[in-house]
Amino acid sequence: MRLTVLGCSGSAPGPASPASSYLVEHDGFRLLLDLGSGAFGALQRHADPAAVDAVVLSHLHPGHFLDLCPYVVYRRFGAPDGLPALPLLGPKGTHDRVASAHDPHARQGLRDVFDITAVVAGEREVGPFRLRFARMVHPVEAYAVRVEAAGRALTYSGDTAATPALPELARDTDVLLCEAAWQDGLDYPPGLHLTGREAGEHAARAGAGRLLVTHLPPWVDATRIRTEADRAFPGAELVTPDASYDL
Repeated sequence: MRLTVLGCSGSAPGPASPASSYLVEHDGFRLLLDLGSGAFGALQRHADPAAVDAVVLSHLHPGHFLDLCPYVVYRRFGAPDGLPALPLLGPKGTHDRVASAHDPHARQGLRDVFDITAVVAGEREVGPFRLRFARMVHPVEAYAVRVEAAGRALTYSGDTAATPALPELARDTDVLLCEAAWQDGLDYPPGLHLTGREAGEHAARAGAGRLLVTHLPPWVDATRIRTEADRAFPGAELVTPDASYDL
């Protein structure tokens, strides 16, 4: 598998990165994990948007799905004729949420563009990938996803507060791609995000081979968060936009 970071800025695009989006490729199949604000532009640097085979949405906050809106325009007016509807896996309500963001007055919806399937906890096959979903702790319905192919595993946390469900899903994963939007020791609302320390602790509990820390908002101290993660999981790395990782 090959992982490419299209966007890694938390909650909103930043001056150096779009919001969350990750391209996972194996055996010619291209899977997008989220497509947050600004990420459709980055996608075009790394892949033909017409050649994407499926999209998974971790949850329905704008920083994780909003660039499906320009993707709709592209697939209707810029893509080659005859493309089938793109498989889109997301939480219950994905169609209405994306359709409302794209054009709340359109009557036809988005079923000409996307073939939408509701995500639930459990497993499913998508192309060469075996996907396993687990519910996370967040104000909206949110899922982490484990992506497996050819004996390798990548686990993406999506957005979550601390939960034993994440290290359980990520048990012995080769790479844990984990959010860390909070700085340790500050007073944040509960049930939203992980700190760098918590991301490191979750990776250690999972026995992950590698921790890639992502989803840092533009206004946080990234060096501090990486240091906190590294104390709990030595070797923790911050991802950067356009970086690629071979699993």
